[in-house]
Amino acid sequence: MGHPFPIREIARQAGLSEATVDRVLNGRGGVRESTAREVRGAIADLDRQRTQVRLVGRTFMIDIVMQTPERFSTAVRAALEAELPSLHPAVVRSRFHFRETGPVADLVGTLDRIARRGSQGVILKAPDVPEIVAAVGRLVAAGIPVVTLVTDLPASPRLAYVGIDNRAAGATAAYLMGKWLGDRPGNVLTSLSSGFFRNEEEREMGFRSAMRALHPERALVGIAEGHGLDATQYDLVRAALERDPGIRAVYSIGGGNIATLRAFEDLDRDCAVFVAHDLDHDNTRLLREHRLSAVLHHDLRHDMREACRTVMRAHGALPPAGPTLPSAIQVVTPYNMPTTPAG
Repeated sequence: MGHPFPIREIARQAGLSEATVDRVLNGRGGVRESTAREVRGAIADLDRQRTQVRLVGRTFMIDIVMQTPERFSTAVRAALEAELPSLHPAVVRSRFHFRETGPVADLVGTLDRIARRGSQGVILKAPDVPEIVAAVGRLVAAGIPVVTLVTDLPASPRLAYVGIDNRAAGATAAYLMGKWLGDRPGNVLTSLSSGFFRNEEEREMGFRSAMRALHPERALVGIAEGHGLDATQYDLVRAALERDPGIRAVYSIGGGNIATLRAFEDLDRDCAVFVAHDLDHDNTRLLREHRLSAVLHHDLRHDMREACRTVMRAHGALPPAGPTLPSAIQVVTPYNMPTTPAG
C-alpha cells in the first residue's frame, strides 16, 4: 500500500494504534477487513489534505459525522477541503464518518468511540432523537465541542448550529410555489427524507404555514422516510401519485429528486413546479436540464469555514465572536447557476 505518510500520521487520521496500522500496511494477519478499509480511507484523506499535513501551526483534528445521502456528504467533504487553506496559520485535519442510513445505535456508537478516542471537535448532521442528544452530552462532557450542521439538536449541549433558517427556507419555497403555479389547479407533494431530522421538520412547517396563509385552497400531500435515496423514494412518490391524481407540483425537502421525476414520467404525469434543496451533483444536473424550477441553496464552504472557526474559538485559538447567524438562502434557477462548482 504505497503512500508518503508516516505511520504516526496515518494512525492519527484513522483513530487507530500505530501497531494496527503497521500490521495493515505490511499485510500481517489479525486485522479485520473493516479496519483495513479505515486505514486505506485515512491514507486517501491525508492525500487530499496533503497541503495541510506539512504545514507548521497549531493542529486541530476534527471529526465530521453525518447521516445523509452520498451526494450531500460528497459536497460537504469537497467544501471543507476547499476551505482548509483559508484557516491558516492553524492546521485543520478532518476525519469523515459518513453513512446514508442505518440504526441510531450505530451512529451513537460512532460518537461514543470519538468521545473515548478524543478529538478537537465534532461537526454533526444527525437525527434529533434522545439517543443522539445523550451522545452529544457525552462528547461535551469529554471536552469535545460539537457543532451541528444543516440540522440542529437544540436540546443538546452543542456549541452552535451552522446552516440556514429552515423555517424561512420552507416559507420561501411556498412563496415561489404559489407564484409559479398561479391560477392553475393542483395539489403539492411535500417529500421528507425522514421525520427525525429537525431541519426537514422545520422546512415543512414553514412551507405549510405559508401555504395555508397564501394559498389555502391547495391540498398538501406528504410523504416521508425515503431517506433521500432513489430506490425508496421512487416507490413512495409513485404510490402518492396513484392515490392523488391532483398532484402537479413538488417541494422536495429531503432529496431523491431523480427518482421523484422518474415516477412522474412513468405515470405520464406533468410536474409543473419543482422546488428542491442544495446544489449537489444531482440537482445541479437537473437544474441545468430545466427539470427543476429552483433550488434553495446555501454556501457550504461558508458553513464549513464557520463550523471550523467555532471549534477553534472553543479552544481559544480565535477571539470570541457573537452568535452564529443563519446562512443566506440562495434561490438558484437555471438562469443564475453558479459559475464555480457547488459547495
